[in-house]
Amino acid sequence: MTASMPEPNDRETHARVPAPRVVVPRATAERAQAESADPPSKKLGTRSLTAYFGEQAAVRGVTLDFNEREVTAIIGPSGCGKSTLLRCLNRMHETVPTARVDGEVVLNGNDIYARGVSPIAVRRHIGMVFQRPTPFPTMSIRDNVTAGLRVKNGRTPPRGETEDIVERALRRTALWDEVKDRLKTTAVGLSGGQQQRLCIARALATEPEVLLLDEPTASLDPLSTQRVEELVYELRQDVTVVIVTHNMQQAARVSDQTAFMLAGELIEVAPTATLFTTPRDQRTEAYITGRFG
Repeated sequence: MTASMPEPNDRETHARVPAPRVVVPRATAERAQAESADPPSKKLGTRSLTAYFGEQAAVRGVTLDFNEREVTAIIGPSGCGKSTLLRCLNRMHETVPTARVDGEVVLNGNDIYARGVSPIAVRRHIGMVFQRPTPFPTMSIRDNVTAGLRVKNGRTPPRGETEDIVERALRRTALWDEVKDRLKTTAVGLSGGQQQRLCIARALATEPEVLLLDEPTASLDPLSTQRVEELVYELRQDVTVVIVTHNMQQAARVSDQTAFMLAGELIEVAPTATLFTTPRDQRTEAYITGRFG
């Protein structure tokens, strides 16, 4: 569901007849109800996090927890700061000239921005997949999956171990049966959806504790989108997942909790079924019913 700003002469009518709510899948609602009695543990979190580009604050004072083995969706209109927030979670934000952060990002109780903490070490534990598929074009499918292993261990694992890692990562992304007979061929020959699942497999090969997904289906066709969503839903068994998405129906389908951002601020965070059916803040209500965005 993609919301759009109403034309000026339609605003009064639009306000009287709000758009229908996002439909929350029954499985999402039932899961939230079943888990409500057992509070999840916190894997990752931000504390008063502000992210700057030069002197301009793109994210302001965000405090947000991401629960272990759950999927958190971050939604909001374009330019609200959700992708910037995501990049702060594994120190990708600081790779941009003039970018900096104030506040904390805490993984397993430790601030990843503390003095002496290596950004490379952080990214071994917090992997990231970007909006457009980014396979390494000069590498084979196999080598794409293993690209991060040397960074993780400082060496390449023994061949037998490497082959097991490749197969396991590709099976986790439901890609093994599609590519097992052409592992030595270039990844460029894969479809867009396959390339994106390959990028997820590459991120999973290093066994991260957290996986960040920045609008991972934005450039994919509906069938490929469905496969990636099914994968995200299943990954919660082993990994904490944070997904930025402009698609509210997608957030409802795959996430356990949803955070709504607006103009760089965190407006509301709640279990997904709660946020989409009974939001506390009027701005959240206005966004999810399509009155702006």
